[in-house]
Amino acid sequence: MAGLPPLDAVVEALASPLGAIAFVPLYALWVTLLLPGVWASMLAGAIYGTAWGSVVVFVGACLGAEVVFLLGRSWLRDWARRQLQRAPRLQAIEGAVSREGLKLVLLTRLSPAFPFSLLNLAYGLSQVSLRDYTLGLIGILPGTVLFCALGALAGDVARFGAVLSGRADPATWALRVLGVVATVVVVVLVGNAARQALEEPPQP
Repeated sequence: MAGLPPLDAVVEALASPLGAIAFVPLYALWVTLLLPGVWASMLAGAIYGTAWGSVVVFVGACLGAEVVFLLGRSWLRDWARRQLQRAPRLQAIEGAVSREGLKLVLLTRLSPAFPFSLLNLAYGLSQVSLRDYTLGLIGILPGTVLFCALGALAGDVARFGAVLSGRADPATWALRVLGVVATVVVVVLVGNAARQALEEPPQP
Protein backbone atom coordinates (compact mmCIF):
# COMPACT_ATOMS: atom_id res chain seq x y z
CA MET A 1 0.00 0.00 0.00
CA ALA A 2 1.54 3.31 -1.10
CA GLY A 3 2.59 5.73 1.59
CA LEU A 4 3.01 3.17 4.38
CA PRO A 5 6.54 2.56 5.71
CA PRO A 6 7.95 -0.97 5.29
CA LEU A 7 7.76 -3.27 8.30
CA ASP A 8 11.54 -3.23 8.76
CA ALA A 9 11.49 0.57 9.06
CA VAL A 10 8.71 0.42 11.65
CA VAL A 11 10.58 -2.19 13.71
CA GLU A 12 13.79 -0.15 13.48
CA ALA A 13 11.98 2.97 14.69
CA LEU A 14 10.40 1.09 17.60
CA ALA A 15 13.81 -0.29 18.58
CA SER A 16 15.02 3.20 19.53
CA PRO A 17 14.59 4.59 23.08
CA LEU A 18 11.82 6.91 21.86
CA GLY A 19 10.26 3.96 20.04
CA ALA A 20 10.13 1.99 23.28
CA ILE A 21 8.33 4.89 24.96
CA ALA A 22 5.92 5.13 22.03
CA PHE A 23 5.26 1.37 22.18
CA VAL A 24 3.53 1.78 25.56
CA PRO A 25 0.60 3.99 24.41
CA LEU A 26 0.42 2.04 21.15
CA TYR A 27 -0.04 -1.19 23.10
CA ALA A 28 -2.58 0.52 25.36
CA LEU A 29 -4.54 1.60 22.28
CA TRP A 30 -4.33 -1.95 20.92
CA VAL A 31 -5.89 -3.28 24.14
CA THR A 32 -8.50 -0.50 24.22
CA LEU A 33 -9.64 -1.55 20.74
CA LEU A 34 -10.17 -5.09 22.13
CA LEU A 35 -7.53 -6.57 19.82
CA PRO A 36 -5.60 -9.70 20.89
CA GLY A 37 -2.23 -8.81 22.33
CA VAL A 38 -0.26 -11.99 21.54
CA TRP A 39 1.44 -10.71 18.39
CA ALA A 40 2.12 -7.27 19.86
CA SER A 41 3.65 -8.90 22.94
CA MET A 42 5.84 -11.14 20.81
CA LEU A 43 6.89 -8.11 18.76
CA ALA A 44 7.99 -6.38 21.97
CA GLY A 45 9.98 -9.47 22.95
CA ALA A 46 11.67 -9.62 19.55
CA ILE A 47 12.60 -5.93 19.66
CA TYR A 48 13.46 -5.35 23.33
CA GLY A 49 14.19 -8.86 24.64
CA THR A 50 12.25 -10.77 27.27
CA ALA A 51 12.91 -8.48 30.26
CA TRP A 52 12.44 -5.02 28.75
CA GLY A 53 9.76 -6.28 26.41
CA SER A 54 7.79 -7.56 29.40
CA VAL A 55 8.10 -4.18 31.14
CA VAL A 56 6.89 -2.28 28.07
CA VAL A 57 4.00 -4.66 27.46
CA PHE A 58 2.96 -4.77 31.11
CA VAL A 59 2.78 -0.99 31.40
CA GLY A 60 0.92 -0.66 28.10
CA ALA A 61 -1.48 -3.49 28.95
CA CYS A 62 -2.25 -1.97 32.35
CA LEU A 63 -3.00 1.43 30.81
CA GLY A 64 -5.25 -0.09 28.17
CA ALA A 65 -6.99 -2.33 30.70
CA GLU A 66 -7.77 0.62 32.97
CA VAL A 67 -9.27 2.54 30.03
CA VAL A 68 -11.47 -0.38 28.94
CA PHE A 69 -12.58 -1.02 32.54
CA LEU A 70 -13.60 2.61 33.07
CA LEU A 71 -15.34 2.82 29.68
CA GLY A 72 -17.20 -0.42 30.39
CA ARG A 73 -18.31 0.96 33.75
CA SER A 74 -19.51 4.27 32.30
CA TRP A 75 -20.02 5.42 28.70
CA LEU A 76 -19.90 2.00 27.02
CA ARG A 77 -21.83 0.07 29.66
CA ASP A 78 -24.81 -0.81 27.43
CA TRP A 79 -22.52 -1.75 24.53
CA ALA A 80 -20.35 -3.85 26.84
CA ARG A 81 -23.43 -5.66 28.14
CA ARG A 82 -24.42 -6.57 24.59
CA GLN A 83 -20.93 -7.87 23.83
CA LEU A 84 -20.92 -10.12 26.89
CA GLN A 85 -24.30 -11.58 25.97
CA ARG A 86 -22.40 -13.41 23.24
CA ALA A 87 -20.00 -14.91 25.80
CA PRO A 88 -21.90 -16.72 28.60
CA ARG A 89 -18.65 -17.77 30.26
CA LEU A 90 -17.60 -14.15 30.68
CA GLN A 91 -21.04 -13.32 32.07
CA ALA A 92 -20.47 -16.02 34.69
CA ILE A 93 -17.10 -14.43 35.51
CA GLU A 94 -18.81 -11.06 35.94
CA GLY A 95 -21.06 -12.50 38.65
CA ALA A 96 -18.29 -14.51 40.30
CA VAL A 97 -15.91 -11.55 40.40
CA SER A 98 -18.63 -9.44 42.01
CA ARG A 99 -18.74 -12.00 44.84
CA GLU A 100 -15.06 -12.92 45.19
CA GLY A 101 -13.30 -9.65 44.34
CA LEU A 102 -9.51 -9.59 44.15
CA LYS A 103 -9.02 -13.37 44.50
CA LEU A 104 -10.93 -14.20 41.35
CA VAL A 105 -9.66 -11.18 39.44
CA LEU A 106 -6.12 -12.39 40.07
CA LEU A 107 -6.88 -16.00 39.16
CA THR A 108 -8.62 -15.14 35.89
CA ARG A 109 -5.78 -12.80 34.98
CA LEU A 110 -3.31 -15.62 35.52
CA SER A 111 -5.32 -18.00 33.35
CA PRO A 112 -4.67 -17.99 29.57
CA ALA A 113 -8.18 -19.37 29.02
CA PHE A 114 -9.87 -15.97 29.30
CA PRO A 115 -9.48 -13.26 26.62
CA PHE A 116 -7.72 -10.28 28.17
CA SER A 117 -9.59 -7.46 26.41
CA LEU A 118 -13.12 -8.84 26.80
CA LEU A 119 -12.34 -9.73 30.40
CA ASN A 120 -11.75 -6.03 31.04
CA LEU A 121 -15.33 -5.34 29.91
CA ALA A 122 -16.65 -8.07 32.21
CA TYR A 123 -14.82 -6.52 35.15
CA GLY A 124 -16.23 -3.09 34.26
CA LEU A 125 -19.77 -4.48 34.45
CA SER A 126 -19.11 -6.27 37.73
CA GLN A 127 -19.16 -4.84 41.23
CA VAL A 128 -15.42 -5.31 41.75
CA SER A 129 -13.66 -2.22 43.07
CA LEU A 130 -11.17 -0.26 40.98
CA ARG A 131 -8.55 -1.05 43.62
CA ASP A 132 -9.03 -4.82 43.40
CA TYR A 133 -9.20 -4.65 39.62
CA THR A 134 -5.93 -2.72 39.45
CA LEU A 135 -4.12 -5.00 41.91
CA GLY A 136 -5.34 -8.01 39.92
CA LEU A 137 -3.42 -6.80 36.88
CA ILE A 138 -0.33 -8.30 38.52
CA GLY A 139 -1.74 -11.61 37.32
CA ILE A 140 -0.96 -10.84 33.67
CA LEU A 141 2.79 -10.93 34.34
CA PRO A 142 3.38 -14.67 33.68
CA GLY A 143 1.57 -14.55 30.34
CA THR A 144 3.30 -11.30 29.44
CA VAL A 145 6.73 -12.80 30.09
CA LEU A 146 5.75 -15.96 28.22
CA PHE A 147 4.80 -14.22 24.97
CA CYS A 148 7.69 -11.76 25.15
CA ALA A 149 10.02 -14.73 25.65
CA LEU A 150 8.51 -16.42 22.60
CA GLY A 151 9.09 -13.23 20.63
CA ALA A 152 12.68 -13.08 21.79
CA LEU A 153 13.02 -16.75 20.91
CA ALA A 154 11.83 -16.08 17.36
CA GLY A 155 14.16 -13.08 17.12
CA ASP A 156 12.47 -11.98 13.90
CA VAL A 157 8.91 -10.90 13.14
CA ALA A 158 8.84 -13.24 10.14
CA ARG A 159 9.44 -16.25 12.43
CA PHE A 160 6.57 -15.65 14.89
CA GLY A 161 4.31 -18.12 13.16
CA ALA A 162 7.05 -20.75 13.08
CA VAL A 163 7.66 -20.42 16.82
CA LEU A 164 3.96 -20.63 17.71
CA SER A 165 3.49 -23.67 15.46
CA GLY A 166 6.64 -25.40 16.69
CA ARG A 167 8.54 -25.20 13.38
CA ALA A 168 11.43 -23.15 14.76
CA ASP A 169 15.02 -24.32 14.27
CA PRO A 170 15.60 -27.22 16.74
CA ALA A 171 19.01 -25.86 17.66
CA THR A 172 17.49 -22.49 18.58
CA TRP A 173 14.86 -24.22 20.70
CA ALA A 174 17.50 -26.31 22.47
CA LEU A 175 19.61 -23.27 23.35
CA ARG A 176 16.86 -20.89 24.51
CA VAL A 177 13.68 -22.78 25.42
CA LEU A 178 14.72 -23.46 29.03
CA GLY A 179 14.06 -19.80 29.82
CA VAL A 180 10.46 -20.21 28.64
CA VAL A 181 9.59 -23.53 30.27
CA ALA A 182 9.23 -22.22 33.82
CA THR A 183 6.76 -19.56 32.70
CA VAL A 184 4.71 -22.09 30.74
CA VAL A 185 4.45 -24.28 33.83
CA VAL A 186 3.28 -21.34 35.94
CA VAL A 187 0.64 -20.35 33.40
CA VAL A 188 -0.72 -23.93 33.19
CA LEU A 189 -0.85 -24.42 36.96
CA VAL A 190 -2.61 -21.16 37.73
CA GLY A 191 -4.96 -21.74 34.81
CA ASN A 192 -6.15 -24.93 36.51
CA ALA A 193 -6.53 -23.06 39.79
CA ALA A 194 -8.63 -20.37 38.11
CA ARG A 195 -10.92 -22.97 36.52
CA GLN A 196 -11.46 -24.71 39.86
CA ALA A 197 -12.25 -21.41 41.57
CA LEU A 198 -14.84 -20.56 38.92
CA GLU A 199 -16.47 -23.98 39.35
CA GLU A 200 -16.87 -23.59 43.11
CA PRO A 201 -20.47 -22.89 44.15
CA PRO A 202 -21.05 -19.42 45.67
CA GLN A 203 -20.90 -19.18 49.43
CA PRO A 204 -24.33 -18.74 51.12
